[in-house]
Formats: sequence, C-alpha cells, structure tokens
Amino acid sequence: EALQRIVSNLANKNGEIHNFIDMLNHTIKNVQVNSSNAISELDEEFDGLYSILDEMKGSMASTIQQEEARKVQALQDQLSQCSNALESSEELLELAAQSLDIKDPVEFLKVENLEQMCIRQKVTMASAFRISLKPTVSDSMTHLMVDFALERRILQAVNFLPVPKAPEIDLAACLVADNCITVSWRMPEDDGRIDHFVLEYRKTNFGLPRVKDEQRWELIDYIKATEYTLSGLKFDTKYMNLRVQACNKAVAGEYSDPVTLETKAFVFSLDSTSSHLNLKVEDTYVEWDPTGGKGQEKVKGKENKSGGGPSPKRTPVNTRSSARGSRDRFTGESYTVLGDTAVESGQHYWEVRAQKDCKSYSVGVTYRNLGKFDQLGKTNSSWCIHINNWLQTTISAKHNNKTKTLDITVPDRIGVYCDFDGGQLTFYNANSKELLYTFRTKFSQPLLPGFMIWCGGLTVSTGLQVPSAVKTLQKSENVLSGSTGSLNNTA
Repeated sequence: EALQRIVSNLANKNGEIHNFIDMLNHTIKNVQVNSSNAISELDEEFDGLYSILDEMKGSMASTIQQEEARKVQALQDQLSQCSNALESSEELLELAAQSLDIKDPVEFLKVENLEQMCIRQKVTMASAFRISLKPTVSDSMTHLMVDFALERRILQAVNFLPVPKAPEIDLAACLVADNCITVSWRMPEDDGRIDHFVLEYRKTNFGLPRVKDEQRWELIDYIKATEYTLSGLKFDTKYMNLRVQACNKAVAGEYSDPVTLETKAFVFSLDSTSSHLNLKVEDTYVEWDPTGGKGQEKVKGKENKSGGGPSPKRTPVNTRSSARGSRDRFTGESYTVLGDTAVESGQHYWEVRAQKDCKSYSVGVTYRNLGKFDQLGKTNSSWCIHINNWLQTTISAKHNNKTKTLDITVPDRIGVYCDFDGGQLTFYNANSKELLYTFRTKFSQPLLPGFMIWCGGLTVSTGLQVPSAVKTLQKSENVLSGSTGSLNNTA
C-alpha cells in the first residue's frame, strides 16, 4: 500500500511535469511570436519616424529653393535695370561727345535747339544717376540653416517605454457631495508619455481596505484628466475604496495606494409586513390597490380564522435598526406604510416622487407608537407634508391634528431632511432645493419614515447624501419659518 501510494504520487508528479513542459514549450512559442510582433511594431515606428523626417526634409528643402528663387529673381531684376541704364548712359555719352566736338558756338546752339530736350538736361536726368549700386537682397542663406543637436540628443535617448509610476491620490482635493464622489490625483513626477488613467472603486462597510469580504472592483477606463467624478451613486454602504493607475501606450503601471472615503447615508426599505392591505409594497415603491385588500383579507382569513392576528414578520437585517415590532397592519383609512429602519441620531436625507395621478399622499416621520388606525400628522408623535389633488392641488404641513396650508407650488420630488439631534425636520423641493416647510421639536424616540398614499403610487429614493445646497441653507438660515406652534386646528 505504501509503495502503491508512492507510485501514485510519482505518476501524478510526472503528469504535472509533463504539463509544465507543455506550458514551457507554449511559453517559448509565445515569446518568439511576441518578439516577432514587437520587432514588427518597432519597424513600423521607425518607418513612421523616417517618413516624418523625409517629409520635413522635403518641406524645408522646398522652402530653401523658394527663397533661392526669390533672391535670384530680385537680383536679376536689378541686373536688368542696371543694363538698361548703362545702355542709355552710353548713348548719352556718345551724343554729348559729338556735341562737344562742335567748335563754333552758333553751330553748337543750333544743334542743341534741334533736339527736343537740350543735351544738358538729358545727361542730368540719366537713369544711371537714380540706380542704387547696392544689391537689393543678400546672398546669405544662413537664416534657413538648421541645428538638430537637440533633436539628435532626443533621438539618442529613445528607448523602450518605461512602466509608469503609481499616481498619488490627493485626499484633500477629493469630495463626497450630492450623490457624487470626485477623485483627484497627481503623478509623482512629470511624465509626458502617460496616455490615460484607470480608476477602480468598490463599496465597503469597513473604514480601512480589507483583503477578505470585499466586493469586486468596478472599473472606469480611459480617463484623460487627473480628476474624475463618479455620479448618480447610491450610498448603501458606509465607505468607498478607490485606487488609480497610469497607463502609457504599452503598459499599465502600479496602482496607487488605495484610499477610503466616508460615504454613509440613510438606507431603508418600505416595511410591507405592516402596511395597509390596500397598498402594494415593493422595496422602495408603494402603490394604491383598491382591490388588493379584499383579496389579501380572504387569504388572511384562511390562514387565521380570528382575522385579528398580526401579519408575519421578516427577520430584520443585522446592519439595520429594525422598525418591525408586534403591530398589526394599518387599517381603516390609514393607508400607511413605514420604513423598516429607524433614525436614532445624526442627519439624514431621502426623497419621494409621486405619480402624476396621485390623489392624496403624505410624506413624513413618526414614532413607533403610531396606531393602526392613525394617520400621519394627526397624532402628536408624527409630522408630515400632505398633498391633496382631488378638486384642486393643495399642500399643507400637519402635526398633532393641526394643519397649516402652504402657499407654494407642489414639486415633482420632495426632499426630506431629518436632523435628529438638532430636533429639525425640513421638507424641500428636491429639484431646486427650495425650502417648503420646517418642523422644530425635540425628538424623544427613534423616528420611522412614514408614507400615506390614496390612489397612485410613490417612489422613495434612499441612500442619498445630504445635498450641499441643503447644508448651505441650514447654515445661512438664522430663523427657520414654520414652527409647530403656528399650526391651526384641523376641522
């Protein structure tokens, strides 16, 4: 048996060696093929360089020839002018000599008068006196000389492309705001051969990068600048790891040291186990269903003849503070559903979009003690904005069964900002970040997001950062309007 095990191990080892030999032979072939490809690419690069040099040589030679032709033409024109002047001067000299040979003054004057112009004037105005005896152009061509000393040194320095160094992420220039992350980096030294950058990121719940239990890296390729903005993110984890690598034409360098940016935000789903039977709930969407309740009540009656037992509850997620207790479903005219995660501290933000056919809906928060017949804003433990679209569109703030009608336009999306520790609940136009209404109070219990819908549907967006515009409004606002004390009694 021992020998059999040894023989089996040896046979396995021989098989591994055979496979390794095959791999080595395959690698040798790949080296040869890749080497041949590299030489071909090298030939192409040098041929391209030769082509550029030949083209430049031809262009520069043409410039010299054009300069030569210009100068020769200018000198030939000047030479022609001098030849013509010289010929005219010689004719004048001969005429003047003939006149000077006349000794008799009377005869001399007679000869001069026979000419259209006197000989003295002709000689005085001879073209030879007006010609410059200096060449119009120089014979020098030194202004078209070249010095390739610098280029020669550059060409002598041509070598294979080096591996780019790892970029350095500038944490001070990185920004997390408005559901976006802006990452900025720089190279440790100037490298004009960098073609592009690659950014990788992954979400995590750990403050420092970890090897195990991490999600895979998401990749953004071919970034030309040294900054990139990741937009439209849902921050369903607390942090994000990021790293960058530089790439030239041939090879990618090492990744930068990964950095971690804090991206925590409030994430919740709608608690379908306690929603009204006339509501259809799917994660972050709730829709009014006038027939759904009857069908669900029939099913519920079959499962529990007493009809008064609580609905089954799902096991809460470990990372959330569960809102699900031992309550019954909302019933009666309380067409309500709550979020499954409570706000117990800090500043949080979420948004709600209503369908165009919504007739009535409310958006707000409540303590866990909201009764199954209670409506948002009609108890002293719930606060909300209510929109009514039945006869005419109105928007109002509600708390403790008191209502304040607001003279504002109903926005397409409503942003909800909750500062638990600061005792503030503010509603915004999610598009323009215009303030709609603010409640101020001291929250004594954890808060649950609450939603009421009658006809139509609501979509809730969670995992959002508190918008920078909202933060700016909070800082600049000295006195926030709309305290709970200003609400009027509801009829």
